[in-house]
Amino acid sequence: MKKRLENLLQSAVSVLKANGDLAPDFNPTILVERARDAQHGDFATNLAMVLAKAARCNPRQLAEKIVAALPHDPVVAKVEIAGPGFINFFIDLKARYRIIADIHEAGHEFGKSTVGAGRKVQVEFVSANPTGPLHVGHGRGAAYGASVANLLAAAGFEVHREYYVNDAGRQMDILAASVWLRYLEECGEVLSFPSNGYRGEYVRTIAWDLHKNVGDKFRRPAAEVMADLPPDEPEGGDKEAHIDALIARAKSLLGPANYRTVFDAGLDSILDDIRQDLEEFGVHYDRWFSERSLAETGAIERALIKLQEAGYLYEHDGATWFASSRLGDEKDRVVVRENGQTTYFASDIAYHLDKLERGFDQIINVWGADHHGYIPRVKAAIKALGGDPERLHVLLVQFAVLYRGEEKVQMSTRSGEFVTLRQLRNEVGKDAARFFYVMRKSDQHMDFDLKLATSRTNENPVYYVQYAHARICSVFRQLDEKGWTRDLVGGMNHLDLLTETHELALINTLSRYPEVVEQSALQYEPHHLVHYLRELAYEFHTYYNAHQFLVEDAALRNARLNLIAAVRQVVHNGLSLLDVSAPESM
Repeated sequence: MKKRLENLLQSAVSVLKANGDLAPDFNPTILVERARDAQHGDFATNLAMVLAKAARCNPRQLAEKIVAALPHDPVVAKVEIAGPGFINFFIDLKARYRIIADIHEAGHEFGKSTVGAGRKVQVEFVSANPTGPLHVGHGRGAAYGASVANLLAAAGFEVHREYYVNDAGRQMDILAASVWLRYLEECGEVLSFPSNGYRGEYVRTIAWDLHKNVGDKFRRPAAEVMADLPPDEPEGGDKEAHIDALIARAKSLLGPANYRTVFDAGLDSILDDIRQDLEEFGVHYDRWFSERSLAETGAIERALIKLQEAGYLYEHDGATWFASSRLGDEKDRVVVRENGQTTYFASDIAYHLDKLERGFDQIINVWGADHHGYIPRVKAAIKALGGDPERLHVLLVQFAVLYRGEEKVQMSTRSGEFVTLRQLRNEVGKDAARFFYVMRKSDQHMDFDLKLATSRTNENPVYYVQYAHARICSVFRQLDEKGWTRDLVGGMNHLDLLTETHELALINTLSRYPEVVEQSALQYEPHHLVHYLRELAYEFHTYYNAHQFLVEDAALRNARLNLIAAVRQVVHNGLSLLDVSAPESM
């Protein structure tokens, strides 16, 4: 309806141009919004105030000219001018009823649009280091990224979902060293575990499996492993220097091939766990992109050559620097260290070059809020590589904070003290977790209320929305029990019987659903859809408590059944975009 009214106003603007009220080449943006107060109609526009300066005319007088130039449309019952020049549209009641038929005709497709016009969008999200299981903090990024991707697809974009696997670098070496040390303990060696190693029980499990597969093949005497290492932090030393020395010792004593086996044992085990965890959470990817492949294929070297040719690299203190400060970053960044090793940032530059070369119209990175300072340097790299930095959209996600009663649960992957996403899902269920994670704007702080998420009351928002769907299904089961049938066509012929306040409110809310989906997609904000579903559920439950649906009057009964069936369809469609189930009974 909004687009229909915008088209009418566009026709009126053309008339004003023809009459000389506006310049022929003037093309204003026409915006129609839903009226906040029913007394002011169904829709309103401030077009007259927007055009007043260009038309050199009083806004209210210009509004009168616009209204006079509007083509006739039977769906518009009345047009009024209000205040300084607002134009209010009152929609014919019969036209409002049309939304019910539209929902029934479109079914699962209702709410989808072509606004994206098939433009290619890559959404990269989660991308947690495979150094441990996903925890509840990662869960919010997973739920948010997956919901944004679903909404963009519903809005007509061609969406590519990707997980960037950080399977190279120091953190993975720390994991490999941690696995090897636990493996040595399985072999019977007694040694001091580094304070900066990964201590979770999952590391012991990986080490146990490794020992089961290779026996004592990788065993080395503890004394040889620990000889002459820099002291660890508990002994008054430097924990970073200690773990780095342990990594070097592991590589030296094992040799490249054996070290790679230990390294891959940790990587493959944890990555398989992450894949399974996300699949069971309803999160699916088109590609798992390996950071290690960037070095193996020469992509990092190629990206650095492009930066060199563009004049953005220089040498200083034995390292190679990217002059990102010339492109908006706060300072320059090292891309090759003094020892010749490339940095994480060098890999990120190569990865984003790969994204650009794959031809995505939009590149969306879902990052933790602590990565905010990383955005300018990545945009600088894209610009230096000859790309348009505006193609990159970084969406920041605050980690969810989990509470057990009044006590905040501390989480640290390194120490192993954290609640995994799997544990959360087992406790509250996938539906509640997916729904709760996107109830608020992604960059806002979030406390995850376990007690609320598991309750079966109207205070639990996901239960409340799902219960609306289940209640409607229950009404149709009661219809079958009475031996009655719903006359779909006949019911459509009597929609004018839906005159109750609750019915008109539901019809109005149903008509907003496509706009909400489009808004949620284009703004990358699934919480708008969550709020809409809660509002729709509230209006249905209120209607359910106030009126009977299975009345004796067949015409009224069928009209009401068609209305609530439309509600059921929209609830189902909305929940599916969040990957939350719509149960038929609860």
